[in-house]
Amino acid sequence: MSLRVRAPASTANLGSGFDCAAAALDLWNEVEVTDGGDPDRAHLGVRAFSLIAEPDGLSFAWTDRIPRARGLGSSASVIALGLLAASALRGGGHGPEELLALGVELEGHADNLAAVLAGGVCLTVGGRIERIADDAPAVPLALVPEQAVSTSESRSRLPAEIPHADAAFSAARAALLGASLAAGSEKLFAAALDDRLHEPYRSPFLREVRAALPPGALGATLSGSGPTVIVWARRRDAAACEDRLREQHPETTVTRLDVTPEGAHIA
Repeated sequence: MSLRVRAPASTANLGSGFDCAAAALDLWNEVEVTDGGDPDRAHLGVRAFSLIAEPDGLSFAWTDRIPRARGLGSSASVIALGLLAASALRGGGHGPEELLALGVELEGHADNLAAVLAGGVCLTVGGRIERIADDAPAVPLALVPEQAVSTSESRSRLPAEIPHADAAFSAARAALLGASLAAGSEKLFAAALDDRLHEPYRSPFLREVRAALPPGALGATLSGSGPTVIVWARRRDAAACEDRLREQHPETTVTRLDVTPEGAHIA
């Protein structure tokens, strides 16, 4: 028996869609499951697998391409691999929302895991996945710093309360974000890419990037808990924008990561 599963990276929040919006990105982790072996039950993917099927007697070969602790959904990808592999071995009867319900406690945040499982751009509310688009209205260019950031550390920076004006600002941008994604509107998307609920407290790097956006960039968002920043570029300007970002941030890895309509799947 040999089973190979692939699961994409993701970028969550998309600015004002805090703990709700996320997009699957075209960068893939993989696992191959074969007979024989003594699995590491402490491994996150094996723990996810164990929620559906017994892993004893199986071998798991993991291929990790998504950088860890960079805000690109590496843990969600690994959890999705384990869940989908176990589901496939049990006959494949679990849909994305069922797998999300099983894996969300391991992941901690439903938004990333939902996009990884369903692909495209998703809104996740109360365990329900609303997959609203195959793609975003702009091209995501990922600026990935060398240093890692833990989600718990990043969340500890968030204040318990924010001013009413900031809440209203973010609510308006969240409404624009949903409208832009559903309509595929570049204009609305550009207007939505700002936030006062979580981003101002988390990332000096985001402020630095926003202060010198290259021509063709619609805006920038913090990817998940960071430290990765996504610069959203007009499609016709994406290549030039990517080159300019490399010049501006020579110590940061700059990579085009297109939104993928395909979620975790059997390879």
